[in-house]
Amino acid sequence: MATISRTQRSKSTLGSRRLVLLCILAVAFLLFFSSVVSTGGLGLPYRKTLIGYFVKSPRSKRHHSLWDKYLYWGNRIDCPGKNCETCAGLGHQESSLRCALEEAIFLNRTFVMPSRMCINPIHNKKGILNRSDNETTEESWEVSSCAMDTLYDIDLISEKVPVILDDSETWHIVLSTSMKLRERGVAHVYGANRHELNETSHFANLLLINRTASPLAWFVECKDRSNRSAVMLPYSFLPNMAASRLRDAAEKIKTQLGDYDAIHVRRGDKLKTRKDRFKVERSQFPHLDRDTRPEFIMRRIQKQIPPGRTLFIGSNERTPGFFSPLATRYKVAYSSNFSEILDSVIENNYQLFMVERLIMMGAKTFFKTFREYETDLTLTDDPKKNKNWEIPVYTMDEGKEESNF
Repeated sequence: MATISRTQRSKSTLGSRRLVLLCILAVAFLLFFSSVVSTGGLGLPYRKTLIGYFVKSPRSKRHHSLWDKYLYWGNRIDCPGKNCETCAGLGHQESSLRCALEEAIFLNRTFVMPSRMCINPIHNKKGILNRSDNETTEESWEVSSCAMDTLYDIDLISEKVPVILDDSETWHIVLSTSMKLRERGVAHVYGANRHELNETSHFANLLLINRTASPLAWFVECKDRSNRSAVMLPYSFLPNMAASRLRDAAEKIKTQLGDYDAIHVRRGDKLKTRKDRFKVERSQFPHLDRDTRPEFIMRRIQKQIPPGRTLFIGSNERTPGFFSPLATRYKVAYSSNFSEILDSVIENNYQLFMVERLIMMGAKTFFKTFREYETDLTLTDDPKKNKNWEIPVYTMDEGKEESNF
């Protein structure tokens, strides 16, 4: 009898310990849940909504969790901002997009990316792709915008910066949840920089930070971009994030080109002039028209690119045969030489430029038009940003050094 009594007491003690452990876990869970709600987390009914969505949603390369927090800058790049009525070129929009992505990294948030990109009609002429030495066309692509995922690989971007599109079901669930939570779910931010957002507990605990209250172009928020140590994403980030169809097309063209060099010749809109009060023509880039003509290009690149090399030219110049003089020294190639690859892929000039950019980045020697970094080889010494309007120069400067440094 004594033995049976000890066994019963042992089982009773073990059961009591288990009960105490379960009680401790239950209390811990309640405390944790209470802290989540009190710090601006999601309430139970809305978290159930998200749980249902995330459980049912198809899996992608990047899995979004219940604990993700979001950053929203608007449904169009630079809008709100000065470019709402029209839109900037691809380069300016990429600067703004890169700035927003950097803030998402800094705040450890998922960026809500616009599902479409506005296309500036000035940069959307079909003639750039369909030109030949004998003819060109001023016909434009019949689009004013394009889907963001036809330009960029969203999953590839998300490996560095978590991203969702603003037409996704994920975004609609998050937006609905944040609105129901009111001040605990979303804040419309204006005038606060990323450091203030990160250091203030109220902002840090919100489900959604809405940046659309700012009237500035997005890239203005990155005022310290000249401080290279402060730049979290390099200039090359978005070019390398091109959509898979565009990357595949670029790789096929690079294979056909073999061992090649490349130049990017920016003319077109950059050659704009205006008259001063004395009726004298002035330009923001006084040497650009001269420096991007074939005879001056040959002088500029001759030391780095020997005669006989294959030279791929990317340019917005639409004059038929403009670069033909370069063919006396180089095996000249354009994107229009690869229509069998590009015709089924390209739907606008932003896509075309992204393919050309990948091709130029893969060249053995690459000359840009303007300098981005000190080590860049360039066709002109004019600064990329110049507020002064000067008298254009069309002759070679006396004593001008013709080599790049």
